[in-house]
Amino acid sequence: MSTSTSASAKQASAANGLRPASIWRWRVVDIVVAAVLGVAIGLVFWGWNTIGYAWFGAADALTPGLGGIAVGIWLLGGVVGGLVIRKPGAALVVELVAAIVSMLIGNVWGVSTVLSGIVQGLGAEIIFALFFYRRFGIVVAALAGVGAAVAAWVFELFYGSSPNILKSLEFNTIYLVSVVISGAILAGVVGWLLVRALAVTGALNRFAVGREHVREV
Repeated sequence: MSTSTSASAKQASAANGLRPASIWRWRVVDIVVAAVLGVAIGLVFWGWNTIGYAWFGAADALTPGLGGIAVGIWLLGGVVGGLVIRKPGAALVVELVAAIVSMLIGNVWGVSTVLSGIVQGLGAEIIFALFFYRRFGIVVAALAGVGAAVAAWVFELFYGSSPNILKSLEFNTIYLVSVVISGAILAGVVGWLLVRALAVTGALNRFAVGREHVREV
């Protein structure tokens, strides 16, 4: 009976693309892909620094706090990293590498970009951990985006020369709702669609998400 149960557990784990012991062990390919994803998304961040910041300013001018609707793209790294690599630390590593790349290329936020990357990556990481790194559907992706968004909101509430805690309750409430919606859609749903698109190309065949696509086809 115990042998049968053990075999069933191993099969269930294999169905999820991970063996129980391997979830904590990063392969060389995991490290390489995390770095590549981080750099690629860092370039996306850099491009979004201009577009997104302009959108942020326009929305905020319309209704103070509404600028948060543009934040989601800056949360993309944690969601994509978690969905592709599916191991503890992946969301944090990819978001952090992306933030470092964005900072090194040049932006107006400097070192605070890296601090934001750490916080936002941890926000997404917590959601994947709550599902024991076993669920990676669109709902979990959206929740990971929300987790990153809430983390970003808390960070901005206290960090900087003019933290948001000094602003009105109305502003912070609108900003929280805007950031959460943006995180769910621009980071979560868009991140999930992006990973699916990458899987279609065969670029992720060394990962569970790539093998899942092959089975579906």
